[in-house]
Amino acid sequence: MALAASRPFLGFGLWYGRGGEVKLRVAPKALHKMKVRVRQLTRRTRGRSLADVVQSLAAYLNGWRGYFRVAATNKRFRELDEWIRHRLRAYQLKQWKRGTTVFRELHARGMSANAAAQVAANARRWWRNSAMAIHIALPNKLFDGLGLPRLAP
Repeated sequence: MALAASRPFLGFGLWYGRGGEVKLRVAPKALHKMKVRVRQLTRRTRGRSLADVVQSLAAYLNGWRGYFRVAATNKRFRELDEWIRHRLRAYQLKQWKRGTTVFRELHARGMSANAAAQVAANARRWWRNSAMAIHIALPNKLFDGLGLPRLAP
């Protein structure tokens, strides 16, 4: 049984579900290549607006999602969605640069003054700050409105 699970085919891997049913998943190598490409598109030093980054990312993700839509790994797709949005939040924080700008923008977008001040105090720690309560100021529906597709069904 382990033989089928270790053989990738056209970017897919096989795994055994309940009752020995063989299912498809995204192969680890294909997943790694996708993450590398997303990292290239969301590098914080690109100098593009968030809308431009989302537009280029959407073109790539729509094709990737279309190819791997038959994979039975919804949990993995949800995790990838969260990771991509985390990267986009970090991208936006980096563009705001200074703590005063971070505070002003987060507070204007609905974050409490205390929470915005906590994020602004560590303005240069973009990845860490993008995992804090910043989802209040930059919610998922913001990215949906910019046209970012969701990988999870």
